[in-house]
Amino acid sequence: MSKSQSSLTELTEYCEQCGARTPHNVSIELKTESKKETNRAFSREPYRVTQCHACGDERAQRMNDA
Repeated sequence: MSKSQSSLTELTEYCEQCGARTPHNVSIELKTESKKETNRAFSREPYRVTQCHACGDERAQRMNDA
């Protein structure tokens, strides 16, 4: 009997919008925080981005603030 496995980017987490634990896509993205053109390349920070499969709610948390 074969079981389907979730991908490495899919986790079950609590969703504030749904009020329940639901499957989420999870990824890490580099986001540029500086609005200035000079030094923009040096202002990138990693963010953990989650998106709920049930309601589509997307949230991003800065990794250095975790």
